Amino acid sequence: MDLQKIRILVAIDFGTTHSSFAYVHIENPETIVMNSTWPGREGVSKIPTALEYNETYIQVINWGDLELDEELDDTVDLNKRSCPIELFKLHLSNLREDQKPWLPPQLNYKKAIEDYLTQMRILIKSTLERMWPTISFPQQVGLILTIPAEWPPHNTTVMRECAYKAGLLTTLNSTHLEFTTEPEAIALCCLNVVKGHNLHYGDSFLVADCGDDTEFLHFLERKVGIQALEKLKQCEYGQVQCLIKQFFSTRIRFKFNEDRECFRTCKLNLQQYCPDIQEYVTGEFKEQMEEAGWIIKLDFESVKRMFDPVVDRIIKLIDGEFSKSPYLLSRVKKAFIDQVPIIALPTAAVVRGAIIYGLNVKPTHDLSNEASSVHRIYDELDNLNKIKTVSSRVFEKTYGIKATRKWNPSDPIERKLSDGMINIFLQIAKQGNEIPIDTGISMIFSSNFISRNSIDLFITDEHDVKYCDSPGVNLIGTLKISTPSTIKNSAISITLFFSNITIKVVAQEVDDKTGWKYETLFNNISY
Repeated sequence: MDLQKIRILVAIDFGTTHSSFAYVHIENPETIVMNSTWPGREGVSKIPTALEYNETYIQVINWGDLELDEELDDTVDLNKRSCPIELFKLHLSNLREDQKPWLPPQLNYKKAIEDYLTQMRILIKSTLERMWPTISFPQQVGLILTIPAEWPPHNTTVMRECAYKAGLLTTLNSTHLEFTTEPEAIALCCLNVVKGHNLHYGDSFLVADCGDDTEFLHFLERKVGIQALEKLKQCEYGQVQCLIKQFFSTRIRFKFNEDRECFRTCKLNLQQYCPDIQEYVTGEFKEQMEEAGWIIKLDFESVKRMFDPVVDRIIKLIDGEFSKSPYLLSRVKKAFIDQVPIIALPTAAVVRGAIIYGLNVKPTHDLSNEASSVHRIYDELDNLNKIKTVSSRVFEKTYGIKATRKWNPSDPIERKLSDGMINIFLQIAKQGNEIPIDTGISMIFSSNFISRNSIDLFITDEHDVKYCDSPGVNLIGTLKISTPSTIKNSAISITLFFSNITIKVVAQEVDDKTGWKYETLFNNISY
């Protein structure tokens, strides 16, 4: 991303349940604006990642807070309304196919993502043009998309395609798009306020994302059954949102603390908040609910059991809506005494961090259609209090190349090649090792070897790997470098530079007699 060609940076947090965006003018980088104006709703930083289509699932008729439309529009034929589509981001995850959320046969998950980003694009464009009428969208806009750290590698390609089809990019391979992982974005947001949390150079901290409403929904599943709740989501989405926002958020999440004496048992009347759920509850669940008059009592212990699985995993800094829970803060502070600073505006942590990331992207060379431009983080944020951001990275996986050496009697006989050699996995970067952000890993080859052979790069989670075809070892890509005829019997240096989701490869003569240089990029790398 070349900031010289960009006036506005926009960060989008495309979340599983809720999404948000923020923006900043590069001439005023300290003024990051978190959007709080959505269709039909003001004053909230996030809206549900949800879509409503017409009966053929071709046209989007509503998005975000779907229950608002249900309350206000009496002219829509209910028989022609489709079930709300949500959680479709999970189709990008490593979940088994039978674990992924329901989608109608007519709707591909990529189309759902594209449609949601299209609605985002319409709102972002109008928001920016209202603030800066002369802005050229998207030509003068840089985009940062946050992605989960655990996503399969190919999914940044999917998100790039969806962003392009949604009109957020002028070309598929536009260098105006950058990706950063959600944990890194949150960490950058925290680093931007280190003085306020008494953190110093060399200190370690952990960021935990508590999520939003899942703990309450799991509690309901145990009362009415998973199928009943899923059916209610599909057919009466507004009632689910009403239940969460008007009951759970206001009466439970933000009021519950560890004071048993002050706690008053709450009664959840399902007939009041979601009357249609009675149609979907069956079997023993229905018998129990009818006996209770469709009222669920939430005493201190039941609410505590609801929160404890989440609270027990929290260590230090908190990101997410649940971080506002008094009970959470009480439990965590008891465990860590004074070591628990809570970041301001936790729900904005991801997009604010993504903006900081975008402000500090430093371009190198445009690699044409290979993918987004390679970049590195500035060592110092000149306009953000000169705080160092990312100075090093830790390898989450082990990397290696296929190498050939002489076969030894201790090697498996079946791996011996006809010329008496053996192919092995040669480790070049070890899982857990740390590397400075601008430092590459270099290897020296002869130009004759390079011209005759390709170089295979592998990745693995396994330790003590010996062979490239061992279980758990995957091929990232193959380097085939064509050296010019003017280079003969020369030493060639091949250097790998690791970014957050890419590996840049630079090959050049060691003595640089001819000035020849070759660059390429491996994309969508998770390490």
